Amino acid sequence: MNAPFDEPVPIRTGEELDVARLESYLIDRLPATNGPLVVEQFPSGFSNLTYLLRMGDQEFVLRRPPIGNAVKSAHDMGREYRVLSKLYLVYPPAPEPLLMCEDEQILGCHFYVMKRLRGVVLRKTNTPDELIATPGLVTTLCESFVDNLARLHQLDYQRAGLGDLGRPEGYVERQVNGWVGRYAKAKTDLNLAMENLGGWLSENLPAAIPPALIHNDYKYDNLVLDPNDLTNILGVLDWEMATLGNPLMDLGSTLAYWVEPNDPPEQHARAFGPTMLPGSLTRQQLAERYAQSADIELPDLVFYYAFGLFKLAVIVQQIYARFAAGKTQDQRFAQLNLMVESLGKTGLRVVETGKI
Repeated sequence: MNAPFDEPVPIRTGEELDVARLESYLIDRLPATNGPLVVEQFPSGFSNLTYLLRMGDQEFVLRRPPIGNAVKSAHDMGREYRVLSKLYLVYPPAPEPLLMCEDEQILGCHFYVMKRLRGVVLRKTNTPDELIATPGLVTTLCESFVDNLARLHQLDYQRAGLGDLGRPEGYVERQVNGWVGRYAKAKTDLNLAMENLGGWLSENLPAAIPPALIHNDYKYDNLVLDPNDLTNILGVLDWEMATLGNPLMDLGSTLAYWVEPNDPPEQHARAFGPTMLPGSLTRQQLAERYAQSADIELPDLVFYYAFGLFKLAVIVQQIYARFAAGKTQDQRFAQLNLMVESLGKTGLRVVETGKI
């Protein structure tokens, strides 16, 4: 089996950590740790920065905000740490957090450290041979993928101690207004598709439904899979946007990441993981499977899918704006404005055709 583990690489220029100061801090606070500390970086991901820490035979993961971050509320390390501190006790795929640091003298920012989950993370460039050769396995993985999301939404968040995580009332309207506003602040050039899509969303808010704990960034490359059974989800990563809200908004965000073989070529370029493999469910089939797993009637998902595309576009625009302003030198970001344009046009096509 060619099932690649998610491995780190040398740290990108400009994103280095103060290793000596961090090593001393960790030795004082994590039992049975000793130096030397070796730090590498997980290369993927466009938001928070994620590092692998090796100390002897122990491995940890450190999360910190991006360099040049201008959206403080979107990178609240303390909030993410608090969510995981309660969630991992009731939802096994959540990583176990170990310590939170609010002393900015250590790394110049807040950060937290958690246990490492070792496994396979699916990306466009590292698809295991077993999945390529076995469409039936891919189908089962897709079902496991969406069943796990439904399982999260059915979690009793009050009993888990997460009842104060967000304000479910008026969630959808706040989200639409908030992301429209974020786009306006991060805008670098005129994009009529995004302007029109934001206007449509504001005028077509759906009725409220019972809230759930939602991840808000659920996609293949935020999962850790069992290398001995790729349909078994060992971990769900990146909880920075988790909150209480409309679970169909979460599903819509997931659908926004899901690219199909028959989608236009420009959408293929922004696929987040191998969603076009033979055996993959379509977005419609994912929605049907979700409704079955969550034991609900299949809803009309046009608004939610369109919002997911808009939100993803705004996130990408915020990253591109940091690059355009010279706050990061990461060349992966240089062409992200083209992705924003593609996402906006896709969203408009969805609302015009009424199809996901």
